[in-house]
Amino acid sequence: MKNTTGLLKSSNKRFVIILLCASFLLFIPAAGMTFSTEIRWSFSDFIVAGLILFGTGALMEFFLRMFQSKKSRLISLISLFMFILLLWLELAVGIFGSPIAGS
Repeated sequence: MKNTTGLLKSSNKRFVIILLCASFLLFIPAAGMTFSTEIRWSFSDFIVAGLILFGTGALMEFFLRMFQSKKSRLISLISLFMFILLLWLELAVGIFGSPIAGS
């Protein structure tokens, strides 16, 4: 029987690092709001950004655990980042004019 405890510990450590990075990215606008009046995020803005960041982190970890080959991992992560980039652009400026952008 193969011992996988080392693998589980390293992947859990990686997931914690991903979540800490997402938390730090969410902290940046919160800190900016204390120093500038130009940054005005509502509570719902933080909820949506948190869902996007933590959801992306969870999907990254899922893809890294699901796929074993480097090629599959790379393709899945690039696809995820392209989707998140398009979602972020749509929410920020409404490049497609969809209802989720508030257009």
